[in-house]
Order: sequence, then C-alpha cells, then structure tokens
Amino acid sequence: MLDRSYPWASLWLWAGLLLAGLFLAPVLVVLASVFDPQPEVWQHLISTVLPEYVVNTLILTVGVGVGTVGAGIATAWLVGVCDWPGRGFWEWALVLPFAAPAYVLAFAYAELLEVFGPVQVFLRQITGWQVGQYWFPNVRSLPGAILMFVCVLYPYVYLLARVSFRQQSRTLLEASQLLGWGKWGTFLRVALPLARPAVMAGLALALMETLADFGVVDYFGVPVFTTGIYRTWFNLGSRVAATQLAVCLLVLVLGLVVLELYSRRQARYTQTKGGMAVRLRLRGSSVIWAWLACGLPVLIGFVVPGGVLLEMAVRYRTETFDASFWEAVGHTCILAAVSAGLALLIALFLSYGTRLFPGGALPWLARLVAMGYAVPGAVIAVGVLLTLGWVDQTLGRLVVGGTVVAVIFAYLVRYLALALGSVEAGLTRIAPELDEAARSLGHPPWSTLVRVHVPLLAGTLVSAGILVFVDVVKELPATLIIRPFNFDTLAIRVYRYTQDARIIEASGLALALVVVGMIPVLILCRQIAQESD
Repeated sequence: MLDRSYPWASLWLWAGLLLAGLFLAPVLVVLASVFDPQPEVWQHLISTVLPEYVVNTLILTVGVGVGTVGAGIATAWLVGVCDWPGRGFWEWALVLPFAAPAYVLAFAYAELLEVFGPVQVFLRQITGWQVGQYWFPNVRSLPGAILMFVCVLYPYVYLLARVSFRQQSRTLLEASQLLGWGKWGTFLRVALPLARPAVMAGLALALMETLADFGVVDYFGVPVFTTGIYRTWFNLGSRVAATQLAVCLLVLVLGLVVLELYSRRQARYTQTKGGMAVRLRLRGSSVIWAWLACGLPVLIGFVVPGGVLLEMAVRYRTETFDASFWEAVGHTCILAAVSAGLALLIALFLSYGTRLFPGGALPWLARLVAMGYAVPGAVIAVGVLLTLGWVDQTLGRLVVGGTVVAVIFAYLVRYLALALGSVEAGLTRIAPELDEAARSLGHPPWSTLVRVHVPLLAGTLVSAGILVFVDVVKELPATLIIRPFNFDTLAIRVYRYTQDARIIEASGLALALVVVGMIPVLILCRQIAQESD
C-alpha cells in the first residue's frame, strides 16, 4: 500500500475516483429516472404493449436458459469426462458459434428459411406444392429468436462446465459408483450438483447477453424490453418513459444475479483431493450419439449460417464489397481501436490505483464500474444520452451528445469491465515485492507501472484489448441509438440493409462480423488445445 503523503499519491487517488464516478454516471442517471413519474405515457404503455413486453421477455429468458443449459452441459460432459474418437476435435469446435453475433445468425436463417428462400423453394419443387398449401415453421418468431440465442450462447455454459467436470475429484466419483448409483446416477447426483456454480455462471452470462440484445428481436419482430426502449424513445418521443423501461430491464438483469446467489447461499461445493476423474470410454452407438450431440450445435450455430453468408458474399462480390463496405469497415475499426486503447489505459490506471490504495473507496468504485458489462447496451445508451445532454446544457456551447465521442464513451461504460477484469487478474500475479524494490530504487508509482508492470502484463493487455475490440465491433443497440448521422459501422449497416430487405449488400458485412468474431474464438481454441495436451 502506498503512503498517501507520497508525492502524486492524492492526485492519483482523486483522479481514479473521478474516472470511476464518470463511468458510473450513466447507470445512476437511468436509476434516478424512477423519481420522475410519467403517468400518461405509462398508462398508454400498460394498456397496449407493456404486458406483451413482460411476457415475451420472460418466455425468451426461460427458453434461452433451458436451451443453453441443456446444450452446454451435454457437450461439456461428453468432451470433458468421456473419451471417444473425435473428442479432441469437438473440444475446440464447440466454441466456434461464439464467432457469430446472434443478429447475424438471424439474418442468415431468415434468408435461408423464408418463403422464397432456398429451403422452401426446393421443398415446393420436389413436392409440387404451392405457397400456402403447406405448413412451415416461421423463423421470424419468438421460438426462432430463442433458437438463435441458444445456438450462439451455449458456449458460455459449455466452457465453464467443461472445466468444472474435468476438475472434479476422481475419488468422489468412484465412491459414488461403488455405492451403486451407476454412471447416470453419479452424473445427476454428484457431478452435476458440483458443477452448479460453473453452470449458473455461464447461464447468467448467456441471459445477460439475451436481455441486452436488440438486433435479433427487432429483426424477427418480437416485442421485448429492448425494442420497447427504442420505440418509446423515438416513436413516442418520451425519453423519461424509455429510461424507466430501461430501469425495469436493469432490475430484471440484476434480479437474475441476486436470485442465483440467494438460491445457493448455504450450499458448499468444495471437494477433497483425489486427482482428475478418469475419462469414461464410449463405444459403439454411444460414439454416434456423441458425434450428433456435439455436431448439431456447431452445424446450426456456425457451419450453416457461415456457409450461407460466404456463398452470398462470393456470388455477389461486386455488389457487396463496394465503397460503402470499406467505409463501414474503416468506421468500425477506428471506433473499436480507440475504445480498446482507452479501455486499456483506464483499466491500468484504476487497477493500479486499487493496488496502491486497497483499503479506500477506489476498489469498491472499480467493482461497481465493472458491473457495466451486465447492463444492456440500450440502457447504457439511454444513460449516456441523458448524462451528456446535461453536460451540453450546463456548458452551453459544448455539444458532446450524438457524436463519436459519445459513442466511444458508451462503449467504455459497457466494456471497460473486460479490460478491468483482465488487468486486475494480471496484477494479482505480480509479487508486491517488485513494487517495494522499485520504490527503494527511487521510482515513483507511474514509473514502476510503466517500467515493471506493463512489460509483465504485455500478454494480458493484448488479450484484453482484443476482447474489447471484438465486442465493440459487434455492438448494435448502443451504436444505433447514439451514433452521429451518416456514421455507420458494420453492425449498423447490417441492421439497416436487413430492415430495407437489401440482403445482397448485407451479406458481405455480416460475413465480416463473423470473421472479426473469429479472433477471440481462435484464441480460446488455442488455449483449449494447450490445456488438452
């Protein structure tokens, strides 16, 4: 801990508190809106669309929760505990659906399965049926939206549950089988309960992503809270009512976290040492079922939509990769690079500040700032616009809202948590004795940070920067609400083109988003391969 009488110590502390407060302000502004009642607007919402928002959001949450837990646990058990031909391939291939944003999947499947898409056209050709003479599932529906989310979000549960299953005590599992519970009984009564914290952590992340999404539900025409916030703000012209809807969504997200913590408040998940569990050997038809169970999520979540986008982009390459495509790529890369760089600098400053002053208010504020990742993009956008609108009114001539600065600020509020978590984890692995040695040699804190910690954190910083970069590239709701006029990113162009039924132009942009999303997936795959060696 740094002595506060040390030169620059107070400045570092107060600057850290100011930064933390700055990034908390949008969320606090949203929460403060509950004290500004709008009875007329709320009466209109309650009598028309609010019940539908609530019901659809709950159904979506339950459906995605059941689907991600089922797919994640099944695949995690097969590759984490069982041994069968091809397991090593599926161990990393199951992460590939992470690469595609859910709204890109929605676009690809809508093009594939709609009335004049290739699937239904082929069906009519081989049967002779006409349009309207047969039933075909409507992908633009609430069940369709649930399927899209499950396909791209189950890896959250898969990754965490796989590690948990693999690290369970061999002695404990063998004792269970000796007591006569068998393989299925051991899985249901011992292995699965022990993996509950990992499963629920993955489920919480998946549900937060679901509640934060705007692209899928808007493209499929499913009215939920995120679409309601956008329509209330821009169609009804009521910022306060939109903000209060955002509060409802924020409370729902936080309620999921609190409910899980409360549900296991007295449970204990510690295990005695006994080595890793021996893999269960699968033979015969079990291998076929394992291939089907692991192959289906990858096929639906990555291979099929990726193939559709690639085929369209190649076939219409002259129309797809035009000047507007490269303009959107440029805007996206600039925003993502600047946001990632600023996030790393701020995360370094705050994380090192908590290392210097561990007992003050700064560590608590830094933890609160990290909660921004759990806040949906639409809520962040509302809070940022209200905050910057107050700044514009207070300072008069300075106009910040609706500019690139506002967009980057919103990205930092939402994704600073990724950089903070990575940098804090990296700093904890650096021995405090290094700080003391540097200080004894006359180096102030900033010099110690630059000359000692940054070189040691190089790999961590690169990984954190990539994560922030990729998430910014895929961000849709906050960008859609805040962006300046005629400043479109890849995600915005995909949204606009799909809304205008300009499918050909959207295909190359959507494929570019998938390619960018492959970056963290490849990093994860490499890490998984190293763990398996």
